[in-house]
Amino acid sequence: MNLEKNAEGELDVRVLVPIQRHELLIKLFKDLPVHDSFTFINDHDPIPLFYEFRSIYGDVVGWDYLNRGGREWKVKVTRLEESKGIEFDGIATLLDLRKANKDEWKQIVFHRYGMMDQNTTMELISGEDPVEIHEIFINKFEGRHKWIYKKQNDGEFVIHITKQDQSGLGDDGFSVVNEFDLRPFPPTQRHEMFYQAFADIRPGEAFEFINDHDPKPLYYQMEAESKEPFRWEYIEKGPEDWKVRVVKVKDENEN
Repeated sequence: MNLEKNAEGELDVRVLVPIQRHELLIKLFKDLPVHDSFTFINDHDPIPLFYEFRSIYGDVVGWDYLNRGGREWKVKVTRLEESKGIEFDGIATLLDLRKANKDEWKQIVFHRYGMMDQNTTMELISGEDPVEIHEIFINKFEGRHKWIYKKQNDGEFVIHITKQDQSGLGDDGFSVVNEFDLRPFPPTQRHEMFYQAFADIRPGEAFEFINDHDPKPLYYQMEAESKEPFRWEYIEKGPEDWKVRVVKVKDENEN
């Protein structure tokens, strides 16, 4: 995966889907010489990526915000020291929560989980049992994930979370390929994220999102403007959390 730098020598990763951004930037850091750096531009605070870097490569990541807020978050990433990094075996990514502030655990975990491909596994490491995160998975993703404790003693918990395949549901089936939370973002940005998510999926695929109120206006806007058939399904209806699944329906006229 290659991405050309702009005139200022920066990588504008906003043109990529979220998982491709992580994959590209993690690979760049892996190959980065000591004291060298790169700058990238994102459309939201990429702090979950910072903790993913630290989980994989250790405390050798220089992370400097050059611009904060809006649709342009600019970060300079520097390799401070040499480190080998962790080679994955049977997992897609690693998040060591011991290296993160506890009040950011949910943002980090669910941001990264939303990007995962079906049938891939995230490894969590924590100094304590992440009970609150486990409860959210049970309540929000029941039947669509596996939570396995690989280790839970001596102040170290190692957990494997697997996103289960949502396909294989017959002619009306679909595969959930993206999950995200709109609540932290302003209304205009929520609409942009929603439409981008719909543009990124193919017929037979779906995404799920959480909002802090009934997103019915989005439905009516889609109904009026979308040239591609879709299905809108409420998974949860308030009063605080509204969760919706949007399926891009296969065209019946296609062979």
